[in-house]
Amino acid sequence: MDTPEQITDPLCYHGEGPVWSATWGGLRWVDMLAGDLLTLRGDGTVDRLHVGTVAAFVRPRTGGGYVVGLERGLGLADGPDDAPTPQPEIWSDPGIRMNEGGCDPAGNLYAGSMPYEKTPGAGKLYRIDPAGAVAVVLGHVTTSNGIDFSPDGTRAYYNDTQTGGTDVFDVVDGELTNRRLFHHGDGGRPDGLCVDSAGNVWVALNRVGKVRCYSPDGGILTEVDLPLRLVTAVTLGGSDGRDLYITTSREKLEDPEPAAGAVFRLRADVPGRPVLTYAG
Repeated sequence: MDTPEQITDPLCYHGEGPVWSATWGGLRWVDMLAGDLLTLRGDGTVDRLHVGTVAAFVRPRTGGGYVVGLERGLGLADGPDDAPTPQPEIWSDPGIRMNEGGCDPAGNLYAGSMPYEKTPGAGKLYRIDPAGAVAVVLGHVTTSNGIDFSPDGTRAYYNDTQTGGTDVFDVVDGELTNRRLFHHGDGGRPDGLCVDSAGNVWVALNRVGKVRCYSPDGGILTEVDLPLRLVTAVTLGGSDGRDLYITTSREKLEDPEPAAGAVFRLRADVPGRPVLTYAG
C-alpha cells in the first residue's frame, strides 16, 4: 500500500471525525477542542466554522444539512454551510463532554461522552432516534470513540479507547447485544473507525501513528504508518469511495511532529461505502 499523502497544513490542535459527503462537497472534519467544523473545498482551501466550545463529530442528515456533537448535546443545521441550532442538552454535568459519534442503517445517531478528567466509567454511549428521543446504550464507558456498522447491519464495531481494544456487538432488532473483544490495539489506543463495503474494519491507533485494517473475522489485513504519533480517525471517500482520509492531532504534545494536526489521504483501493446519515 502507498505512503499516505498530506493534503492539508497542520491546521488542527485536535483533528477528528473525518466524513465524506457529496451534500457538502467532499471532506469535512472537526477541530474538536477548538469547537470548529472544517471543510476541504475543491481548490484545496479549508473553510472553518465555529460552532461552540466543542465540536465532537459531524454527520450528514438524511433531509439535508448536518448534525454536530456539541459539548453536552447536539446541534442541527438545515443546510450544509448553515450554522447549527443547539438542541436541549443531553446532560448537565460540566465535567463531561461529547466525544465521537456515528449512525446506524436506520438513521439513529450514536453519540458518546467522556469525562474531561478521564474518570473511569463516567461516560455513556447514547442513541438518539430520528424523533430526538435519547436512550442510554452503554452506561459506563470512559472515552467513547468510533462506532460503525457492518454493511448488512448485523454487527456494530465500537471503541472505548481506554479499554485498549475494539469491541463488536451483534445487532438484534436494532439493539446492540453480545459485546465482545474484536481485536486488541497491541499498544495503540483505538480511536476513530470506519467499515468498508466488504466488512473490513479500519481503525485509527492513537499514540503509535498507525491505521490498521481488520477483516470481518479479526485478521490484520494491512497497517498504514503515519509520520506522527496521534492518529485520531478515518473515513472512506473520494469520487469512488476508495480514498482513505486520516485525521491527526497535536493535543498536549510538548514536541509535536511537523505534520501533527494535518489530514492525510491514501489510495486504499478498497470498496468504499456510503456514510450512514442521521434521519433526525
